[in-house]
Amino acid sequence: MQFESTLEYAEHLDNQDPLYTLKDKFHFPSSNPIYFCGHSLGLQPIQTYYYVKDELDAWEKLGVEGHLHGKSPWLDYHSYLANHMSKIVGANTSEVVVMNSLTTNLHLLMISFFKPTKQKFKIIIDTPSFPSDKYAVQSQLKLHGLNPLEDLIEVSTLKNNKCISNEDMLNQIESNIDNVAMMLISGVNYYTGQYYDLKSISDLAKKYNCIIGLDLAHAAGNVELELHNWDIDFAAWCGYKYLNGGPGAPSGVFVNEKYHSSNLNRLEGWWGHDKQTRFNPPNLFNPIKGAEAWQLSNPPILSMAALRSSIELFDSIGMSALRKRSRQLTSYMESMISSIINNNIQIITPLNSDDRGSQLSLAIDSNEENIESFLKNKNIICDYRKPNVIRAAPCAFYNNHKDIYNFVQVLKEL
Repeated sequence: MQFESTLEYAEHLDNQDPLYTLKDKFHFPSSNPIYFCGHSLGLQPIQTYYYVKDELDAWEKLGVEGHLHGKSPWLDYHSYLANHMSKIVGANTSEVVVMNSLTTNLHLLMISFFKPTKQKFKIIIDTPSFPSDKYAVQSQLKLHGLNPLEDLIEVSTLKNNKCISNEDMLNQIESNIDNVAMMLISGVNYYTGQYYDLKSISDLAKKYNCIIGLDLAHAAGNVELELHNWDIDFAAWCGYKYLNGGPGAPSGVFVNEKYHSSNLNRLEGWWGHDKQTRFNPPNLFNPIKGAEAWQLSNPPILSMAALRSSIELFDSIGMSALRKRSRQLTSYMESMISSIINNNIQIITPLNSDDRGSQLSLAIDSNEENIESFLKNKNIICDYRKPNVIRAAPCAFYNNHKDIYNFVQVLKEL
């Protein structure tokens, strides 16, 4: 699609956009900025306050009885979220549970799925990788007496400030797959915004009898996923970025149903025990059949209420419609930035919309000492990653073409 670079055209696109008014369902910071930071912390849905207040009221009026009574009894509160969340990530409801935080869940899952042998003991990750992922796999290797400097293989997906193709990434993985027991791959790379070919990566993992796990922090709520159909073994994601669940929101977990009746080792707690005997437990743990078996403790109801308020919005609109709008907004941003590109600005993110989510990562060579502060002074909120990268993510829920037009006018000043 060809885009024009005028303000009138941006306003025309907004007027023709059937989802333009979605932004009215969200609170904006008091300065009313152009907010392109949903890849870091999504904005608060207006209905979040009321969802959280319902549970505060239940606590006030019912006390411990809120576990069994009230509008949404707490005993099964996590199950309300699993039904909606499973649609966002393309899974069966039994394959999804909401609990803990992202890195905690990755550790819990790797305890079950990383089972090194004398022949297969290495882990592959993509790089640039988010530090927490790297630390997590390094510590898992150390737990098994392995050497992270030798047994962690990093597949580089960035070359000369450009993302490599999915084909090149697959070739790198295959050329390094000897002795690999597990891969932990990002769905969408946090730094570059590249959306990997996850089905092909999963197929490659199966070809070499290798476990495939995903960190979907920048993918869940951003791109369409089919975890079950792609035969992913396990995955985890956070709830506070594109899912708009608020700071520290609970994480989501996927465990493929083929493992639900297996004897995988796991760290166990009473909330993962069979519900029928949870309050009259036998001596030995009897896991729930499904991803819920990986739960340890009571769910945090107040933070789950905030997350629930957002993921029900996803259910009402659908990931397909949101992804379509996201593609449109990011393609418009790419076109507008490309029209002003000079030696100072370079788009790192793939130009093919199939190979990215909403985020564009821009390498900027500017005389401005602090680019992030410069943008904030212009009432634009995105974020900066060293050495010189701005990550800007127009969100399908609350951004529009005029936001992007105004952002690009500011970039011209750099």
